[in-house]
Amino acid sequence: NDRTPVKSQNSPYSLSPLSTSSQRLLRSPHKATRKISRIPFKVLDAPELQDDFYLNLVDWSVQNVLSVGLGSCVYLWSACTSQVTRLCDLSTDGNVVTSVAWSERGHLVAVGTHSGYVTVWDVTVNKQVNKLQGHTARVGALAWNGDVLSSGSRDRLILQRDTRTPSNVSERRLVGHRQEVCGLKWSPDNQYLASGGNDNRLYVWNMQSLSPVQTYTDHMAAVKAIAWSPHHHGLLASGGGTADRCIRFWNTLTGQPMQCVDTGSQVCNLAWSKHSSELVSTHGYSQNQILVWKYPSLTQVAKLTGHSYRVLYLALSPDGEAIVTGAGDETLRFWNVFSKARSQKEIRSVLSLYTGIR
Repeated sequence: NDRTPVKSQNSPYSLSPLSTSSQRLLRSPHKATRKISRIPFKVLDAPELQDDFYLNLVDWSVQNVLSVGLGSCVYLWSACTSQVTRLCDLSTDGNVVTSVAWSERGHLVAVGTHSGYVTVWDVTVNKQVNKLQGHTARVGALAWNGDVLSSGSRDRLILQRDTRTPSNVSERRLVGHRQEVCGLKWSPDNQYLASGGNDNRLYVWNMQSLSPVQTYTDHMAAVKAIAWSPHHHGLLASGGGTADRCIRFWNTLTGQPMQCVDTGSQVCNLAWSKHSSELVSTHGYSQNQILVWKYPSLTQVAKLTGHSYRVLYLALSPDGEAIVTGAGDETLRFWNVFSKARSQKEIRSVLSLYTGIR
């Protein structure tokens, strides 16, 4: 009998373990991923925006105001009114802005400087309310935790100070990094501070100890890009510089390394979506690209290009939908990268995936 079955997948002798319907499902075209516009919806000129990997010169407040350090000045740009105001000018001091960071309520902005002091400004009255001395070199990284401001410097120290008190009140000194501290981020529950340095180290500190509670040494270059997941408790992402190019994920509850992806370029910044299990990375040498990733599959959702210099600066809009990127090409570019809503299906699947890390 040489009759061949017409539909081999219906044959009782089919080699495939999949049913006909499963095979059809696998062959059907995948659902289109959401469209992310490849072009920025706004571009602002940012003259004198420095092309320096170790600085953090752009931040976006919950009040929807952008702070940008340009040369010796800090400018505020209201996303609601597009109005620009100059907050401060350090040129009389012969000084340069090296970092900016908004407080959680968005009424204070901290300004790190090349000469090592940090000023705190109340933007409701455009007045300096504190000046924190203590670092002996430039302050490239700042992170708020309530009224406490952490600052990381080229002097290798991390200082933690209460901004409500006079600056002569004692500070907490976190000693660990052997080179410049260039990344600082508090965890969403404000219990842990992650720090990255030019020594290729990623440290995690808690509120009690003056030495790191965790040390990660897998990166082969400076660690500036640091982001805690807002969705999965204890999940930390970090990115390495030009000799490393990797984004690594860590379960800080257990100290275990998780996924790692080689991005092909220096990793300058990382930020998680507030609403879905996605993150965005910005890059320098050599592709100057912006990548949007799905987590945990680490599939690329989008690749955005346009900056002609390294994309050294990144901030997330308060509604979580847009990002602003800044580069030495002296432009700020605004992109819509994240969707606001997340599906019930996704919430369920994400929860089931993360029973292990919660």
